[in-house]
Amino acid sequence: MKTFLAKSPGTKRKWVLIDATDQTMGRLASRIALILMGKHRPTYTPYVDTGDAVIVVNSSKMKLTGRKAEKKTYFCHTQGWLGHWRLIPYSEMEAKHPGMPLGLAVRRMLPKGSLGKAMFKKLKIFPGPDHPHEAQCPETLEN
Repeated sequence: MKTFLAKSPGTKRKWVLIDATDQTMGRLASRIALILMGKHRPTYTPYVDTGDAVIVVNSSKMKLTGRKAEKKTYFCHTQGWLGHWRLIPYSEMEAKHPGMPLGLAVRRMLPKGSLGKAMFKKLKIFPGPDHPHEAQCPETLEN
């Protein structure tokens, strides 16, 4: 038996469509991260980007369990000013940027560095049911 090592140019990428309606954010984020990394394939190699592209629709209809919608906060610095930090509540972030909480959850589950950045670029999040990627013929992923 020989060990198979994937090479980046030789991977066939698919597009996967996920509907986030009534799904829990953490479970959905971990499922998306697995697809972006390519762990759902038998040709998974840790140091090569072998994952598929993911389109998430209806991200504004995603749910949080418990009282996380009221208690969850996000920490950030104001750009360029050290010490100027602020806490943004989940409800405010969801109102201003509808897909950002899910995107942050997925990004933190991916590898750190340039490989993780390349994987994260393959994630497209839309708050409504419409998306501009019909030409890629995405496969719908069932719950």
